[in-house]
Amino acid sequence: MSAKPLILNEDRYFSSNPIERKIARHLYELVKDLPLICPHGHVNPRLFAENKPFPDPVELLVIPDHYLFRMLYSQGIPLESLGIPRRDGAEVERDHRKIWQIVADHFYLFRGTPTGMWLKHEMHDVLGVTKRLTSETAMEIYDQIVETLSRPENLPRAMFERFNIEVLSTTDAATDTLEYHKKIRESGWKGRVIPAFRPDNVTDISRPDWKANVEKLAEVSGIDTSTYSGFLQALENRRQYFKEMGATSTDHGVWTPFTVELSRKEVEEIYERALRGKTTQEDARLFTGHMLMEMARMSIEDGLTMQIHPGSFRNHNQLIYERFGPDKGCDIPMATDFVHNLRPLLNKYGNDPRLTVIVFTLDESTYSRELAPLAGHYPALKLGPAWWFHDSREGMLRYRRMVTETAGFYNTVGFNDDTRAFPSIPARHDLARRVDCRYLAELVAEHVLDLDEAEEIIVDLSYNLAKRNYKL
Repeated sequence: MSAKPLILNEDRYFSSNPIERKIARHLYELVKDLPLICPHGHVNPRLFAENKPFPDPVELLVIPDHYLFRMLYSQGIPLESLGIPRRDGAEVERDHRKIWQIVADHFYLFRGTPTGMWLKHEMHDVLGVTKRLTSETAMEIYDQIVETLSRPENLPRAMFERFNIEVLSTTDAATDTLEYHKKIRESGWKGRVIPAFRPDNVTDISRPDWKANVEKLAEVSGIDTSTYSGFLQALENRRQYFKEMGATSTDHGVWTPFTVELSRKEVEEIYERALRGKTTQEDARLFTGHMLMEMARMSIEDGLTMQIHPGSFRNHNQLIYERFGPDKGCDIPMATDFVHNLRPLLNKYGNDPRLTVIVFTLDESTYSRELAPLAGHYPALKLGPAWWFHDSREGMLRYRRMVTETAGFYNTVGFNDDTRAFPSIPARHDLARRVDCRYLAELVAEHVLDLDEAEEIIVDLSYNLAKRNYKL
């Protein structure tokens, strides 16, 4: 039996209503070729510093993508069989053809999921695959992708340019030397790859490696961190260095958005206990909450946009965490309170027009109840796009339906792809643009918006809002 073709329908993700579909097509034509603004993500800058060919489809599409292998694991497929490295160095599958065959055998699992939508786009538009991935076509497609990746036009920098990426922000620890960013700059390549300042490894005193990270912070900043005052100076020093390297934002992956302003004596005592390894869970909660206040203060002073990513119960599966480490697909959304937790920060800084705080959530129940009303009032607060488990066709539609009437379009910040899987970036942006076109088409068809208004809005959602709010 001949293989079925892989086809991307030009009307995918639009409404089946013919009136709305026609409007969505029109809006999509306005934005489909706009440059991609990628203000938050986790692509390794080493890719562009070294600009080496991607070796094969497993290294490109499987091992870096926890969206993909978490689904396979949920069906009983061991991560070892997918080549995911173990912490203890124990043997895992190294034959990438075997791994690819496993993915192909189970590709049906991704039907209806955003991962399936992204992968089809990547294979068709990025890698030139024209047959569906099945058990029977697996090796043919594997060989085709290997050959495609060997071409100069598919080196990381060439892909960056082909994807029409205007700017891509990585996410980098406060202690990072940014050596790969320096190499990119020194290479003379014109692609704009910038860092984002993520201080979690030194602001979360509950981490087992916290003290070592604070010592590293002292080393890279040249500032003594044995006192809280020195610690703050070292953070300010690093923020300035990140800015010099192109950074326009910070990122805070906190357990909750809890904020609190401690007295100088209280925070110094907690910091001193942390250096001695004598802190409690309550100390850690208070210190992290106080540091979000300090980060907001610093953002007003240095102009970096502040992102807060709370509400993920990270490493929920203890066995997987111990065996494979973090970021292995076992982070789970949890209920989050923004109204009470953010009040201290917003009362002190939320009325200051110099501050931009972009808040993300994994708790969809807060969209209409808490986040849209907050963003619809405080000048400093903006809503990040549907994130992680919700950057899907239905998730992004739910987001627009739940926040627009209260916060409007202009208290949101467009789309960001938030991915480690570099070749999925154009697929993710395309899906987001199509979903926004669908939503706007519905409003035009129902005479909530005029067509010219929707034409302006879709350009803003696809390009201008991200550029503006991330100061790019």
